[in-house]
Amino acid sequence: MSGLIDNVMSHLGDAQIQQIANRLGVDPAQARAAVEHAVPLIVGGMAQNASTAQGADALNNALGQHAGLNMGSVLGSVLGGGSSGIGGSILGHIFGGNQTAANQGLGQATGLGQQNAGQLMAILAPIVMAALANHAQAQGGLNPGGLGNILGQAGQQIQQQGGLTGGLLNAVLSHNGSGNFDLSQVLGGPGGANAGGLGGLLGALTGSRA
Repeated sequence: MSGLIDNVMSHLGDAQIQQIANRLGVDPAQARAAVEHAVPLIVGGMAQNASTAQGADALNNALGQHAGLNMGSVLGSVLGGGSSGIGGSILGHIFGGNQTAANQGLGQATGLGQQNAGQLMAILAPIVMAALANHAQAQGGLNPGGLGNILGQAGQQIQQQGGLTGGLLNAVLSHNGSGNFDLSQVLGGPGGANAGGLGGLLGALTGSRA
């Protein structure tokens, strides 16, 4: 996986995953599995935004507010419930009219349901933003071109990885923003090429709660 995603995940240890699980009312195993799909989805959405000069410039300006932030303080604020509004605003800029599709797709893929998936995404969005700002600074400073390169590489790796994570990202980004989002149909439906991945994950999550 990309260095950016690894950077984000490195800050989400067992204690942080437990806090997220408590917020969502699920067990830690399901929370971790959901986080592992949600972070690439957010990063992939950012990558699509940064693929244009205008989008990269807007993201660069937004990241200026997050540069140099201590990740511990960001985690404390977000996991303490203080940044859900900020997270929702970030997601609106990332996904636009596809935000509902992102929540629905993640909810279906992980068994969280749309509401919990949306809450998880709102928790993670400020964490991803802070990690991206710090990662970009470590790579030579914040600038639109650098952000575009970092996110472009991350987005390509997610999509090339395939499987449920890549399929979820591709499906959400290609959604037209209208109607309900059915991930199983997008990934091939019953018996489709990717249906086993969705069913297998849902089965594993169900089994972990048994």
